Amino acid sequence: MLNFLKVRHVFFKDPYIPDKEVKTVLIDGRERLIGHVLNNFGIQTIYTGKNEFLYDAISYHPDIILHNAGDGEVVIAPNVSVDLIFNLKKLKLNTILGQSNLNRNYPGNIAYNVARLGSYAFHNLKYTDPVLRKILENKGVKFIHVNQGYTKCNMAIIDEFSFITSDYGIYKIADKYGFDCLLIEPGNIMLEGFKYGFIGGAAGLISKNIFCITGKLSYHNDSKKIVDFLTYKNKKIIYLTPFQIKDIGSIIPLN
Repeated sequence: MLNFLKVRHVFFKDPYIPDKEVKTVLIDGRERLIGHVLNNFGIQTIYTGKNEFLYDAISYHPDIILHNAGDGEVVIAPNVSVDLIFNLKKLKLNTILGQSNLNRNYPGNIAYNVARLGSYAFHNLKYTDPVLRKILENKGVKFIHVNQGYTKCNMAIIDEFSFITSDYGIYKIADKYGFDCLLIEPGNIMLEGFKYGFIGGAAGLISKNIFCITGKLSYHNDSKKIVDFLTYKNKKIIYLTPFQIKDIGSIIPLN
């Protein structure tokens, strides 16, 4: 058992693009196999609990219930598990309650699902939690409005200027702003109860150059395009399971 009191906690300026090796991540509390694999890479895993205000498929998804704003600040929905807040505080994270309670149906569940790449953040700004938006803007982050609300789910972040998405609306706007984004075919990613999930929710960086994904890219119709893009971006790919890719609400670095 890790002794939190003896650990020197170092936080990322932008946790979704870590500039150091990630030591602790937050993942869906149902994904114990993935947690075990991450442990084998020397990464401690914190698990979410079920949020009864959300429908089952996303009820444990970390990218729905909070946003790691960087510099040790995490903005979290007010109606989440006290246990999760306690575990985050053990890591010396400053847990800040957002203004938006989570509700079952869209758009009541997207307030914290913001995709941040360095100095930019993508979201449907009609529904962004105001506390989160203010904190990020105070850090110099510029927001780009898109119609998609599940932006973090839809965007697998590669670096400050690059990501992968299956959402054409996001792709079109990002391309206009000069981002290097790969548009892939929707589907081939599991999300229980739905036709498919999203690649952003199935992946995460665990260091500057290591891209983790929950299953084998060979299950995806655009596997070659994705592998080629990641290779071009100098990213090593780690497959956390040999199974089909699964949307688990992102792998979120904490420290």
